[in-house]
Amino acid sequence: MRANGALRKVTSVDVARLAGVNQSTVSRAFKDDRTISAETRDKVMVAARELGYTPNAIARSLITRRTNIVGMVMSNISSPFQPYVLEKFIHAMQAVGLQTLVFTAGPGQDVDDILPLALQYQVDALVITTAALSSARIEECARVGTPVILFNRYLLGANVSAICGDNLYGAGLAADHLLAAGCRRLAYLAGDINSSTNRDRERGFSVRLRERGAAEPLREQAAYTYEAGYEAAGRLLGRDEPPDGVFCPSDIIALGVIDRARELGFAVPQDLCVVGFDDIPMASWSSYSLTTIRQPVDAMIEATRALLQDFLASPAMEPVVRLFPGILVERGSTRSVAPMREEIGVTAV
Repeated sequence: MRANGALRKVTSVDVARLAGVNQSTVSRAFKDDRTISAETRDKVMVAARELGYTPNAIARSLITRRTNIVGMVMSNISSPFQPYVLEKFIHAMQAVGLQTLVFTAGPGQDVDDILPLALQYQVDALVITTAALSSARIEECARVGTPVILFNRYLLGANVSAICGDNLYGAGLAADHLLAAGCRRLAYLAGDINSSTNRDRERGFSVRLRERGAAEPLREQAAYTYEAGYEAAGRLLGRDEPPDGVFCPSDIIALGVIDRARELGFAVPQDLCVVGFDDIPMASWSSYSLTTIRQPVDAMIEATRALLQDFLASPAMEPVVRLFPGILVERGSTRSVAPMREEIGVTAV
């Protein structure tokens, strides 16, 4: 609209005037409030379209004290698992009327650097998918009344909710599968040393091997990237007695291992069996056919959504920690263990 020759933003007052209703009726119409008639709602929507009006979510948040925005804090966004989770998370939030604002940690940054920025945007809650987070920052969020949920990780000694895959259980499945496939010289390629996911996957793998009377696994340090897996595999397979089975704490590491092993003349799975973790879409590509631990991402996201809504309805509720066991999906990167499938909980694809 123009006022004194200048463009002016259309407001709900203008819509109310054209529709012949009160301003509060316009607000209720856009909230799909069933206390107004369908005829009145149609009049409001026709007037809004004619004037080019859209509601101001920021202005509405000043009244409701709610932005209906959930902040999602991520790092290592280049890892295929992160955007895979992000897309599913955004869809789940939109289905219940919540929007997602993504904050990513750059090189040299950690979550502690990003949280103050996220809080400036007055998000209703924060979901954090990265590893480095201090108890002090969690307490800061609690002071301003912003619920925090850790996704696919947890923080020892912190009073914070977490929705996480059962990494100890999944790593145990990987150990059982490699032993059932006839592997005797096993290895673990570590991910980021500060992450709870890496810590638990390594521990679950080693503990299960000890329970089964197997030798301690060889170890090489990597990170959650293809390049790190590729380089660590070169060191591991260059040993005088290389392993015949490798467990990787993420699929992207495992893909790097498979490519490097083939370059070095190792046949997968005849000479080297490889198991990953997550079951990202690339794991099923025919060029890799990666055996992996499938995380129940959909169930974890649904639990996160439900928990977020519980916190928004009851901000004072106590933190909740839930673990979700995955399944082992057998593909071509390991030798078949058909007779053992039922015993060790394997899904063949």
